[in-house]
Amino acid sequence: MSALVEAAASGKDVPDLVPARMLNEFCYCPRLAYLEWVQGEFADNLETREGRFAHRRVDGAQRQPVPAAEEAAERLEPIHSRSVMLSAPREGLIARIDVLDLQSGVAVPVDYKRGKVPEVPGGAWEPEQVQLCAQALVLRENGYHCEGGIIYYAGSRRRVSVPIDDQLVERTRQLLGEFRRTAASGRIPPPLEDSPKCPRCSLVGICLPDETRLLAAPDQAPADVRRLVPARPDALPVYVQHQGATLGKQGDQLVISSRGRVLRKVKMIDVSQVCLLGNVQLTAQALRRLTAAGIPIAHFSYSGWFHALTSGLIHKNVELRMAQFAAAADPERALKLACAFVAGKIKNARTILRRNRSAGAPQPLGRLRQMADQALAAKDLDTLLGIEGMAAREYFAGFARLLKDQTGFHIEGRNRRPPRDPVNALLSFVYAMLVKDLTITLHTVGLDPMLGFLHRPRYGRPSLALDLAEEFRPLIGDSVVLTLINNKEVTPDQFTRRAGAVAMNDAARRAVISAYERRMDTLVTHPTFGYRVSYRRVLEVQARLLGRTLIGEIARYASFSTR
Repeated sequence: MSALVEAAASGKDVPDLVPARMLNEFCYCPRLAYLEWVQGEFADNLETREGRFAHRRVDGAQRQPVPAAEEAAERLEPIHSRSVMLSAPREGLIARIDVLDLQSGVAVPVDYKRGKVPEVPGGAWEPEQVQLCAQALVLRENGYHCEGGIIYYAGSRRRVSVPIDDQLVERTRQLLGEFRRTAASGRIPPPLEDSPKCPRCSLVGICLPDETRLLAAPDQAPADVRRLVPARPDALPVYVQHQGATLGKQGDQLVISSRGRVLRKVKMIDVSQVCLLGNVQLTAQALRRLTAAGIPIAHFSYSGWFHALTSGLIHKNVELRMAQFAAAADPERALKLACAFVAGKIKNARTILRRNRSAGAPQPLGRLRQMADQALAAKDLDTLLGIEGMAAREYFAGFARLLKDQTGFHIEGRNRRPPRDPVNALLSFVYAMLVKDLTITLHTVGLDPMLGFLHRPRYGRPSLALDLAEEFRPLIGDSVVLTLINNKEVTPDQFTRRAGAVAMNDAARRAVISAYERRMDTLVTHPTFGYRVSYRRVLEVQARLLGRTLIGEIARYASFSTR
């Protein structure tokens, strides 16, 4: 939990001490500093990893005690200490100094940076000078004489001297006051406008600068929304459904084995989540490594019921969850969000029928369009659920006509728990996979998957994941099932019937997982922002936009509805 959120949760004011590094971030981008310090957000990219590499010696060093200012002034020999932590209560600052050089009472802080010496006046960027000045102010309050510091640029292997003059001190204290006021306001600063800083920021996928500006102030937003994150994530899910298999760890690899035979090895860096289906064992070593790396583990029954999620302490944004709880307790706000989810679902259901209809086959496209409009204008939850139910009956009547006759598959409405025909068995499993992905995404974003707005809270039910799944059921779930059946990737003989219930065999389940992952990897043009990203990335974008709506930065949630 971030220091500020912990204080806010207990009813206290902003913490007394601001980290010097956060002043650097605030000077660089106020929104970045707020996301990191107030909301506890963080994400890695190449530059943050390079920064850790440049700091590997000082970060790996044991923090060393330094003599008090009076004792240091009496010692003639130089003192060279790494990773020194000091605070200055009167200034309201705390700093971890990478290297502190002391000689005859004169203190010189040395700050390590990953890049090269910039070609700017003074040889250092303003945020870096401000951070070094904050360290100097901490040293001065502790009685040390400090008139300057050094920035070491690892990319150039050069040291740049920075004098701590009155002008820099005044600027540093000004930024400190502004940062404290911003943090205390509880209002996240707006994104930078078309800034070249954004593409290099590790938090750009969390911040969503152009997307937020477009939705918050459409008349002031740029005409083109930049796609600042990769269209597809690098890491992907790993599925283990071989019954009796064991998932273990060797070095930085996950190893799937059965009866002493290795079935598969996967590098940990390539894994976004692990899905265990049925009787699959997990070693303690693999569990500890996965949770430490922030990789969630989804547990399914053999029949495909998503029943548990194992994860580490991967998120700290309490402020966002407090906003979610407040919105769930407000019937008007909860209804507005529920209406957006249902309207998006109906629009996308209409899109699936329109895209796949055959010549001469009647489809209820006009009625579904009317129902989507009615859902947005619903006055209470009961009315909304009634509209959703009528739309579902219309949709599945049309969906049945999309199945090719020669496949041998038929459906008469939606049924589940248990599904009574192969088509519903496919739908139930794909929907479970979708809810699993949204549960993980919501955990990653910082929202509570258990507290929804359309689906009321119930023990053990990921209500918010089910809420967000509504608009994606037709586009992802139903589309996958149509592809599997009409392309004959599954056949009726791959299902077993017992006591009125229908279940898939292993071959059908493998085909479903493969088709589902292909769909999640498919690039689609975002209807609001105009750039192309994968469906897996779309889930994260929509979850983050929901978070921005809950904290009040965006007036209304814009559901994902393709044309």
